[in-house]
Amino acid sequence: MSSSWSHEELEAAVLSYLDIQTQEKAGKKVIKKHIYQSLSDRYGRTAKAYEYRFQNISHVLNLMGRSWINGLKPAKNVGEKTEKQIEGLILKHEVARQQINESGWDQLSGGYVVKSKPLGEREPKAGQSQVTIYSRSDAVRDWVLRQANGDCECCGKRAPFIKDSGEPYLEIHHVRRLADGGSDCIENAVAVCPNCHRALHFSEGRRELVELLYLTVPRLARK
Repeated sequence: MSSSWSHEELEAAVLSYLDIQTQEKAGKKVIKKHIYQSLSDRYGRTAKAYEYRFQNISHVLNLMGRSWINGLKPAKNVGEKTEKQIEGLILKHEVARQQINESGWDQLSGGYVVKSKPLGEREPKAGQSQVTIYSRSDAVRDWVLRQANGDCECCGKRAPFIKDSGEPYLEIHHVRRLADGGSDCIENAVAVCPNCHRALHFSEGRRELVELLYLTVPRLARK
């Protein structure tokens, strides 16, 4: 086993530490030795090494002003690089857990956490909000749709359905967002299916999709 810790191994240690902390706060008893041994079996390092690494995690939590596990006294003997890695992993999983609380989606497991059924609102209250709407050229939209000819310019598949008008349904996407200074020109617009449109806005691989568009749609220009 290499003396250096891989990112995967360090993340597994941080995640295990935070899981213990969560369980103990919920009043559950956790046998830490079993956790150390499980990590040892997975990565081939001694269980004692994981116990000490957990103390390093306590040290980083203490520096961050967070609470740490009783019985795992902070150990300062951790390099600056590893200390920053541990801090970054703690913050990453804090954000992931917050997202679970807000939406029910667990980024770590890739699934929804089952929650009790919400009551909802029998008579939803009306509200007002202000949004910025950018004008868009009908000519640009129509030209791009004609160029696509019913095929998504991102995934290459046919439009998912035909509209009442008989036209294939595709959506216009501005590769560089109008809100970010992008132009409403054919050099910055593509016709895509709804799935790719959402992926271009929200998926974790949206930057790669944008690069794919620049490579595969000749008219696009980076400006």
